[in-house]
Amino acid sequence: MSTRNSARWQRTARLLVAPAALLVAGAVVAAPQVQAAPAAPLASFSDDFDGPAGSGVDGSKWVHETGDNVNNHERQWYTDGTANAALDGQGHLVITAKKENSGNNCWYGACEYTSARLNTSGKFTASSGHIEARMKLPRGQGMWPAFWMLGSDIGNVGWPQCGEIDIMENVGFEPNTVHGTIHGPGYSGSGGIGAAYNGPNFSDDFHTYAIDWSQDKIVWSVDGNAYQTRTPADVGGNQWVFNHDFFVILNLAVGGYWPGDPDGSTQFPQQLVVDYVHVS
Repeated sequence: MSTRNSARWQRTARLLVAPAALLVAGAVVAAPQVQAAPAAPLASFSDDFDGPAGSGVDGSKWVHETGDNVNNHERQWYTDGTANAALDGQGHLVITAKKENSGNNCWYGACEYTSARLNTSGKFTASSGHIEARMKLPRGQGMWPAFWMLGSDIGNVGWPQCGEIDIMENVGFEPNTVHGTIHGPGYSGSGGIGAAYNGPNFSDDFHTYAIDWSQDKIVWSVDGNAYQTRTPADVGGNQWVFNHDFFVILNLAVGGYWPGDPDGSTQFPQQLVVDYVHVS
């Protein structure tokens, strides 16, 4: 379970796309049988990050967030453009954390690191489905890659009322462990509800991180191995805030309350390499 002390969000997302609802009336007595209308299709999203080396992400799918994040005392400045998030020409998105002065001031003074954070706010939301990314994680003390989701009503209700679903988080001092967590009212920050999955060194190769999400149920898996299921029974009588639209986020943070800051053993640059993100 995540032990961070506050939310990783720093921007408010104001787009809310309401899923269609279908009501099917029963047949009238003695009338021909009324066929149920087909269920509304699940929202789908696919990015395989195909494109020339050095090009940016598809702007019809992703938004760059910029700036620092005082909420967790992270050390990076998130940049726009391709300096920290670019395609490699081999079907991957590479998010790169660098030790450099961005020319901006962070909460602690002159920024010492740069990185990137991308989200689908205003481009794509989902309220259920199979959400999956295949990624190779960075390594080293202070690294904090994440594949996660926030409720698209965050601009109206704030965090944690909007809900947060962490599909995969890793902190550099645990190279063999990834975490899946939910945050909501009464169970946020260090009180988030989740579990850890222990496996190989996740920075050595690509692995697939996913949730299967339906009404009142979320199941986490790594490489197809389910390791955690959460339902409203798990939130201690608090509100279950995961039956509405969420947007997707990919980021690589540097430092913060949970991972701690980089030290002399941390080598830069570090990369979060994303093979694809699929929602079905």
